[in-house]
Amino acid sequence: MSTTEALLAASGSGGGGSNRVSIDDALALHAGEFGRWQLRHFVLVTAAWMLEAMHTMVMIFADREPAMWCPAGDGRCGDRCAGAAAGWEWEQGSGSSTVAEWGLVCGDRYKVGLVQAVYFAGCMMGSGVFGHLSDSFLGRKGSLQLVCFLSGGFGLLTSLSPNYWVYVAFRLLTGFSAGSICFCSFVLATEPIGPSYRGVVGTSTCYFFSGGIAALAGIAALFQSSWRIIYIVSSLPSLAFILVVVPFVSESPRWYLVRCRTDDAMRVLREIASTNGKSIPDCMGLRLDDEDDITKKVVETSSVLDVFRSQTMRARLMLLVIITFLCSVVYFGLTLNVVNLKINLYISVVVNSLAEMPAYLVTAVLLQHFGRKPLTIGSMLLSGVFCTTASLIPDVGAMRVARMACGVVGIFGMAGTYNLLLVYASELFPTVVRTVALGCKAQGSQMGAILAPIVVLLGERVPFVVFGVLAIIGGLLVLCLPETMNKPLYDTMAGMEKGERSSKRGDEVATSNFLI
Repeated sequence: MSTTEALLAASGSGGGGSNRVSIDDALALHAGEFGRWQLRHFVLVTAAWMLEAMHTMVMIFADREPAMWCPAGDGRCGDRCAGAAAGWEWEQGSGSSTVAEWGLVCGDRYKVGLVQAVYFAGCMMGSGVFGHLSDSFLGRKGSLQLVCFLSGGFGLLTSLSPNYWVYVAFRLLTGFSAGSICFCSFVLATEPIGPSYRGVVGTSTCYFFSGGIAALAGIAALFQSSWRIIYIVSSLPSLAFILVVVPFVSESPRWYLVRCRTDDAMRVLREIASTNGKSIPDCMGLRLDDEDDITKKVVETSSVLDVFRSQTMRARLMLLVIITFLCSVVYFGLTLNVVNLKINLYISVVVNSLAEMPAYLVTAVLLQHFGRKPLTIGSMLLSGVFCTTASLIPDVGAMRVARMACGVVGIFGMAGTYNLLLVYASELFPTVVRTVALGCKAQGSQMGAILAPIVVLLGERVPFVVFGVLAIIGGLLVLCLPETMNKPLYDTMAGMEKGERSSKRGDEVATSNFLI
């Protein structure tokens, strides 16, 4: 681990305060855990989730297969796979989608799935890169600004693709940047929030993602005749976000603190307190959670390699990636496997995006009462049980409705799990490696997204069996993770391990006293 030691002079300790507290304590005791400042900051930063939703789901509309028709009359055109050569024409014109423009049908239909896989592969690569940059010199705000700029730019270039393979290349680059928007945004949005509200507020981020999908459906409905215009209109918001929103967003005070920029951390905290109608005493200073000597603090420049050097962090990260991978296979698989609504594509996408919101609401309400761990286990097991049940229901007559209902409950459970894992993962790791860990989690999610369509091809019942088994395994693996509810958000790995050892000893003493 690369570390540097710096003296905390009076001028660098937030006003030379003798009363040194952690950022969690500063928020809870003085600045306010969730006031007007945090609400404004949260909404502005989390709006970026809509951008990733657009970049990811635009393929639903740009790569759709429009209807074909025969101008000469029914039965007078040749093989549909021959397209225009056999007399067939696309109803909305050849520029309505990539499928129509480049003839991605019949033997070339696999190319549509290939683009999707390549996009998610780009997301996997970018998650590791931008996760490290966010935890190191670039910071949370700088990383978010960079990924928005790159994804917007590559999205615009995608609209100019002259052929299929250039299109694939630009989708890879778009995924490389856009796949990191959500977790960079999540960390920046939630780190200035106090521990009492962090869980509930953190589960609200997914509403913006669903809202982005619904907005994209509206954009696509307006420009059905041109997939290129859809890419342009859905990419411009990323560039507008940099110009209109980013200037009003503050860097995380936690990142400032671990980077030895205590004055900047205090400046943000004083701004939070002022906006919330509170004040911070002049005698207050900041400290990291692993400081024993009040005259020193250690600034850690950590990477995923440092996570693997810690036995505790290594086990958590591996478990988190596996659980997220399983969750992703089930969630995306069920989304593709659910019986289609008998309405047009645009309304169907809007309905599906809004149907997940009850899961977000339920998890937000229950989170503070039952904790992260029991809810995550419960939501995964709920999905697993109903998926397994769906595999036993025959696909005939009215029983199809029952199977569809089981699939919907399965999606409900996995949508809740996705929401919970965001909050849970951010609390399982300290500030110095938090975004790196979330980047690895995102990579696990993208791997699952790539595998899901393959599972769907296994038939009618087999996919439900696979989804049920994977969801149950994931729920059981969560048993190996610790509960994080009402625990502090640690700054360093040493501080987290020290704090958790103390908490464990306290629990053991309390248990012994109870038994006595």
